[in-house]
Amino acid sequence: MASVLAAEPATIPSPERLDHITATLAETAGAVDRAAVFPRENFDFLAREGLIGLTVPRALGGGGAGLTEALTVLGAVAKGEPSTALILFMTYGYHAAPAKTRAWPAGLYERLAREAVAGRGLIGGLRVEPELGTPVRGGLPKTIARRTPDGWAITGEKIYSTGSTGLDWFAVWARTDEESPRVGNFLVRSDSPNITIVPVWDHLGMRATVSHEVRFADTPVPLAHAVDLRRPEDWAPIPGDITQAAWNALSISTIYDGVARAARDWLVRYLNDRVPSNLGASLATLPRFQEKVGEIEGLLQINRTLIETAAASVDAGGAITANALNIVKWTATGNAIRAVEIGLELTGNPGLTRNNPLERHYRDVLCSRIHSPQNDTILTAAGRAALAL
Repeated sequence: MASVLAAEPATIPSPERLDHITATLAETAGAVDRAAVFPRENFDFLAREGLIGLTVPRALGGGGAGLTEALTVLGAVAKGEPSTALILFMTYGYHAAPAKTRAWPAGLYERLAREAVAGRGLIGGLRVEPELGTPVRGGLPKTIARRTPDGWAITGEKIYSTGSTGLDWFAVWARTDEESPRVGNFLVRSDSPNITIVPVWDHLGMRATVSHEVRFADTPVPLAHAVDLRRPEDWAPIPGDITQAAWNALSISTIYDGVARAARDWLVRYLNDRVPSNLGASLATLPRFQEKVGEIEGLLQINRTLIETAAASVDAGGAITANALNIVKWTATGNAIRAVEIGLELTGNPGLTRNNPLERHYRDVLCSRIHSPQNDTILTAAGRAALAL
């Protein structure tokens, strides 16, 4: 459970403060990666900085941050420790995307919002199941919510549950046991009875996300915590509403771009510090290394331009499609992977040595490929749109 901490009102930190946040989180990034544990100290630090409630509406004491402002913070956090950023992004997204919360009972949403402002209230969506896979590919969840005299009882298993051991709230995707099942989100306190977290997350990268399996066995849930139940067919996207797509695509892009920027910074230091005896000067003085670092700069500049332009359009209510946002994600994550790969090509064995951060950055950035929507879905949708199918 998150600590209860006194937090300052959420504001956007200065560039100098953002650099401090990055540096502070980077100090223990290697340790939480090796241990694969929830980065509790990181969230305590971000709570003291007043950043957990950054996207909570100002009327509820939060920062009221838009997409551009939130991405600025997520980028700084990800550059320091990306698992922390991925967990934080989920809480930001719930408070910033009204489509997720407008159907919730007002008092319940206000409770979560004020918890976030106080430096706790971390929430994550538990959707993926062993049999179902990711819900965006279709299908009903196997997790069942059964009506009881006091509310609901939830039974089922969720895998890849990002933030599992450190969240305060689970938003559990489940179907009812009614004759005509409804599907939706049930808000479950993480300290509720009959919840078991099975520590199965032993991943290549993003290890501190602790994306373990979470099991529910008739876990009691208050009636009002069934915050948004609909018939399955009513879960189709709202035409023209790209808020959720924007937060997902641009946050994922920003987080893995942050990993690539951390890798770039390490590489620059390495090339300047490495002075082979037969050269008598640093590797940074060689044209080949200068050219390849220039290629990295180009990839990261493309990312920055795409992400910032798309976020500004969303914040301004401009005309941008979900396809276009997901193309940004496809481009930015691909560029991030390539940028880190170039660093490995230049450094050879040192880049893949466990005591050098570049090895960790490479493992982390590869995880960008698994986030929904995945590349095949993005490109097929874009192709169909271009072909007017």
